[in-house]
Amino acid sequence: MSDIVYLGIDLGTSRTSIVASTGHRETVWSYVGYPKDHVAKKKFGGREIIYGKEALEGRLALDLYRPMAGSSVKAKGATDDTKRKQAIKDLLEHIVALCKIPKGATIYAMIGAPAEASVEGKATILEAAKDCIDSVIICSEPYAVAYGLDFIDNTLVIDIGAGTTDLCRLHNTMPKPEDQRTHEVAGDYIDNELARLIKEKYPEAQFSINMIRTFKEKHSSVSTNMDRAMVEMPVAGKPQKFDITELVYKSCYTLVPPTVAALQDLIASYDPEFQAQMRSNILLGGGGSMIRGLGLAIEKGLEEYGGGKVITVEEPQYAGANGALKFALDMPEEYWKEFKSGRQAAAG
Repeated sequence: MSDIVYLGIDLGTSRTSIVASTGHRETVWSYVGYPKDHVAKKKFGGREIIYGKEALEGRLALDLYRPMAGSSVKAKGATDDTKRKQAIKDLLEHIVALCKIPKGATIYAMIGAPAEASVEGKATILEAAKDCIDSVIICSEPYAVAYGLDFIDNTLVIDIGAGTTDLCRLHNTMPKPEDQRTHEVAGDYIDNELARLIKEKYPEAQFSINMIRTFKEKHSSVSTNMDRAMVEMPVAGKPQKFDITELVYKSCYTLVPPTVAALQDLIASYDPEFQAQMRSNILLGGGGSMIRGLGLAIEKGLEEYGGGKVITVEEPQYAGANGALKFALDMPEEYWKEFKSGRQAAAG
C-alpha cells in the first residue's frame, strides 16, 4: 500500500492555504492568469498558467481570474461557467503541487467550505479535486478553525474571509445547518465600501480596487483610537497624500452589526442552560480577524444582549488549513474510502 499524505486546505476567495502531514505548508493569493497571446506567453517564460501575486502583478498581459470570488462555492445562488471551473481546478492543482508530495502517495484532503455552502458549490470543489486528490471530504470552514484549536465545546466561531463571514455554533458534535450562519459583509464588501467612501469624499483621486485592498490591509481598524491612515493616490497623474482614517473606520465597522446579529441569533436559539457559556466563548478567525479592535467592537455590540467574550486566533492565515488537517488525521480510514475521487478510481 502506498504512503498516505493528508492535506488540510482553506480554499479562500483572497488567499488559499494548504498544510500537509509531511510538514509542508503554503499560502498563495487566489488568482489564476492565462497569457493573452504569444507575446504575453513569452513574457512569462512560456508558461500556460500564472498564479498568485505574480498573476495579479502581471494582469495587463493576462486573462485574470479570481475564481473563488462570486463562485458557487462562496456565493448563494451563483453558477460557475466553464472558465471559472477550470480556474478553480488549476488553482487547487497548483496549491497541491506546491506541497511536493512523493510520487505514488495516496492523497487525502479535508477542504474547508463556507458554513452554508450550496450543493452546487461543494460539487464544484469535488470536480476541481478529482485529478489531483484521491479522496476529498468537505467541512465547514469555521468548524475547521475551532477543531484545530480544540474549541468545540459550547463555542461560537466567526470566520471572516474575503467573500463571506461564516459563523458556527459548536457543542462537541458535527455542526448541523441550524448551527451555522453566513453573511456577505466580509473583506470584499469592505473594499467596495471604502472605495465608495473615497470616491465620495475625494472625487479627484484615482485608484484601483487593488490599491484599496492594500490600504485596508495596512490600516484596517474599528478602534476609536486608530492610527492616522495617510495614503497616496494620483490626481491627474500626480501623486498626492490623502487622509482616509475616518473612511477606513466606517468601512471596516460595516462588518460589526451583521456579525453581532448573527451571533445573537445563534445564542438565542441555543439551549438556555448553556447560552451564557457560549456567549463567553467566541472565537474570531479568518483574514478579517486582523482588523484592529474588531474583537472589542463585537464584545461592545453584544453588551445589550448580555455581553460576550471574543478570543482572536493566532496565525489566522493558517488556522483553517491547520484545523482541516487535524480533522483529516482524526477521520477514520473507512470514511476516506467512501469519498473516492476520479484520481483514486482511475488508480484503483
